[in-house]
Amino acid sequence: MRKLKVLQVNKLYAPFTGGVETVVQQIAEGLKEQADMKALVCNNHRKSVTERINGVLVRRSGSFTMLGNMPLSVRFFRDLKKMSQGCDILHFHMPFPIGDLAGLLSGFSGKVVVWWHSDVVRQKKMMLLYRPVMEMFLKRADAIIVATQGHIDGSAYLAPYREKCRIIPYGVDPEIERQADQWCMHRQDLEPSHTDRSVRFLFVGRLVYYKGCKVLLEAFCHVPNAELILIGDGVMKEELQRLVRQYGMEARVHFLGNVDDTELERQFMQCDVFVLPSIARSEAFGLVQIEAMSYEKPVINTNLPSGVPYVSLHKKTGLTVKPNDAVQLAAAMNWMVNHPKERERMGKEARKRAKSCFPMQGMLDQVLALYRELCQPVNRSNGENI
Repeated sequence: MRKLKVLQVNKLYAPFTGGVETVVQQIAEGLKEQADMKALVCNNHRKSVTERINGVLVRRSGSFTMLGNMPLSVRFFRDLKKMSQGCDILHFHMPFPIGDLAGLLSGFSGKVVVWWHSDVVRQKKMMLLYRPVMEMFLKRADAIIVATQGHIDGSAYLAPYREKCRIIPYGVDPEIERQADQWCMHRQDLEPSHTDRSVRFLFVGRLVYYKGCKVLLEAFCHVPNAELILIGDGVMKEELQRLVRQYGMEARVHFLGNVDDTELERQFMQCDVFVLPSIARSEAFGLVQIEAMSYEKPVINTNLPSGVPYVSLHKKTGLTVKPNDAVQLAAAMNWMVNHPKERERMGKEARKRAKSCFPMQGMLDQVLALYRELCQPVNRSNGENI
């Protein structure tokens, strides 16, 4: 079978970190033996660079400026037109406004796959300009991938395109799963006794508005006998640190900033409960949930109209609370503190769910199957794929 030629298109690529960037890299590297995988992204400065990362050719088009977290690049349009020639599939990751526009202007006549990661929620003025382009591009797409049914049901934009949507869950990073497997197998030897310390809650993510860390700190004021670890950085860090001082919680709340993989692994091992207190649909899935679940950690998440509550299930693998509700969040955290046996049971169920519902190979196999399905020759006599 001839290798399909696939170009993935996104804002950025590793080593830039983010949930979408992680998925783009996982697909590119995971399918590079079965398909000719390349990636076109923007650079965060003016210089254009072409490099090979772990066997994948990555083109970074120089950007003349950054508008918020959105790179603006003229070179990107020319690069897409050039790199799309001879491709079987262009695989775009949305939302990415200049990616949509470049795709429409590229003249590409092959198959277009879109992975819809989340709605644009907060930038309402930008949507006045972007929505017509986005709608044209969704109509152009041959298939739209979403990670959960919640992405479809909770989206303000996907309803007219339901028939194009394919549900392909994200997968746990194989290295994280391997480390978690090893730890769970030997946890009695590796894990220190919990009897001499308070219950430890862990948050991992950017310190930005939609992650809900302000609500998390408000709730944590009412959770005695517990510690809170926050991993990540962002524009709200100083505000959150002021709140910690205001609430007198300096001894119980610890900001670790960005950490390396070894330290992140250690924090997953040592925590008792993972918390994802997100307050807006910008949080469409929460990949870090399945990472924590792999380590047998129950999750407290929020009932957003997105994929978040589809990942960790209420009263089975954790607890789900109303978004932006410090009272409910505090109650859930206190329940976890006061019910150690139930907490452990939920953690075991969380690990089972992570392994059965979110395997990386499953995600890759389904993406490749979709590529091949779209590129099958059509029998012109009856319109069916051969």
